[in-house]
Amino acid sequence: MIALLQRVKNALVTVDNKTVGKIGRGLVILLGVFENDTETDAIFLAVKCANLRIFEDDTGAMNLSLLDINGEALAISQFTLCANARKGRRPSFSKAMAPEPANELYERFCAELEKTGIHVEKGIFGARMLVNIVNDGPVTIILDSRETRRGNVKS
Repeated sequence: MIALLQRVKNALVTVDNKTVGKIGRGLVILLGVFENDTETDAIFLAVKCANLRIFEDDTGAMNLSLLDINGEALAISQFTLCANARKGRRPSFSKAMAPEPANELYERFCAELEKTGIHVEKGIFGARMLVNIVNDGPVTIILDSRETRRGNVKS
């Protein structure tokens, strides 16, 4: 499972010209689910997102987490993060999980993030969405739960 985090001042997502999710200060989390991902990946990334210290303290150092600032999260499912563009000119999405189980893991990720105390807004799985982001910094970070399976990352 891969998550692209963007630290934001605010963000909103619309579907068919209707706002379906809106947050103030916090994180927009674009989430891609790979074919071999499990609930363990969803739980790991949710806890990591809530606790990652990427918000500035009074001295300007990135020492605060989403929990520390009482921030919000806007979680958007984005299978295109699972693209493989190494060959040719058209990306392959063959490693992305099928929609139904991917949606279950996306929902599990959101539920686990909410369990940490974070207010979570969501897009609509599988819908064509417009995401408006006021990126703060900009700060953009990629988290990949597959790295933990290879033993390369400590939680």
